Amino acid sequence: MKRKAAITLKDVAARAGVAPITVSRVLNAPHNVSAELREQTQRAIDELGYVPNRFAGALASAASRIVPVIVPSLSNAVFIEVIQGIQEVLEAANYQLLLGNTQYDLGREAELVTTLLGWSPAGLIVAGLRHDARTAQLLRGCGRPLVEIMEYGRTPIDMNVGLSHLAAGETMGAHLIARGYREIGFVGGRMDVDYRAMQRFKGLDRALAAAGLQRRPPFRHAEKSSAALGGDKLMEILAREPVLDALFFANDDLAVGALLRAQREGIRVPRRIAIAGFNGLPISALTTPALTTIFSPRQRIGEIAARKLLARIEGGNSGPARVDVGYRLEIRSST
Repeated sequence: MKRKAAITLKDVAARAGVAPITVSRVLNAPHNVSAELREQTQRAIDELGYVPNRFAGALASAASRIVPVIVPSLSNAVFIEVIQGIQEVLEAANYQLLLGNTQYDLGREAELVTTLLGWSPAGLIVAGLRHDARTAQLLRGCGRPLVEIMEYGRTPIDMNVGLSHLAAGETMGAHLIARGYREIGFVGGRMDVDYRAMQRFKGLDRALAAAGLQRRPPFRHAEKSSAALGGDKLMEILAREPVLDALFFANDDLAVGALLRAQREGIRVPRRIAIAGFNGLPISALTTPALTTIFSPRQRIGEIAARKLLARIEGGNSGPARVDVGYRLEIRSST
């Protein structure tokens, strides 16, 4: 897919109906421009998604070898593995990775994209396919190769590498149902912003609906995921809905914590309650009982995304615009 050229200062000037020098003054010396022209020019900047090039001037002829990678968390092991895959490929080709952390805040993502594009990166890698209107406009108009990662979708801005979280949730639901569980719940946090976890819940819900089983809203929490929180949630949920016989946790951190708490409290897993997770973290195979989970190929996502980006940066064939890396259901003794 060929990206359109980046929006330039001349494009802004044409949209605003002013001279390019006026746009430059609005950006660099706004006090020298009338309020009317500032407003007129700023409106054109916003409409076009223009980002000033911070390499202009002495560095304008230098080729940037910077690749920003924007993720929602730097404390989550999942994203650390993705970043590791990206870094190994980029550094081997003498490109530098520059990290941005949105903290699951789409407004913060827009700010990061605006800032990082100003440094004329060679390309970008961004977690997720959903952005606010400002970010989407900036990414479409930046004229640089872009890979959206972690989830797989039909309409990426440029390139996409990930997996279907909806399908993964449905797969786990089908597994639990096949094992004979009939009262199944989903546990996830901050699902208003962690929409990939919400997609996994929707997949589970789809499986329950197809089987004609009781469907429940997700058991939500506002805190960041942790093993301790998973244990607390297990106890709260069982006290509230003792009829439940299986819980699908949004990630392995929560699920492992639930398993450890169940062991401490004398709750038999899976006889009393089945517990499942998502991500396939190494610790999931070491618990007692071992955790049933869905493995997502995190490092591979990073490696494929980086290779596709480099191919486009260097004028080569980047292959298909979209890559579904799939997932693997790891059936263990917790279900």
